[in-house]
Amino acid sequence: MRIRRDPAIGRLTKRPEFLAAASGRRFHTERLTIQGRPRDAAEAVEGLRVGFTVTKRVGGAVVRNRIRRRLRSAVSEAGLAFRASAMDVVVIGRHGALSAPFPVLIDDLSRGLDVVSRPKNASRNQPPKPAVAADGPTDI
Repeated sequence: MRIRRDPAIGRLTKRPEFLAAASGRRFHTERLTIQGRPRDAAEAVEGLRVGFTVTKRVGGAVVRNRIRRRLRSAVSEAGLAFRASAMDVVVIGRHGALSAPFPVLIDDLSRGLDVVSRPKNASRNQPPKPAVAADGPTDI
């Protein structure tokens, strides 16, 4: 039985794309790491693109492929809210992703995509600065 994928979520396939995503923000849990960056307007590709990596330290090929399949399926659900944003994301699977409940993986991915979708220089603890009129603040 083949699972139907969302056509709006693209795939990262080349090493330079993975390296570019690694230069952006990061989000870590014990189950996965997410690296990502918003793409520049000059790049012609639109929408969310995701790449998957599971290292050999996690286990053999069967274990790595099972983790990758679980992450792919979780991204197809968690990425729906982000599919229109022009971002490159790399999901690095850890051994904990194999035994984690599926809703936990979806929650991790949703939180991670929210973090990496912000520009790298944006701080998460500081509220945005209030807009000031061109002639300065006015006190009445």
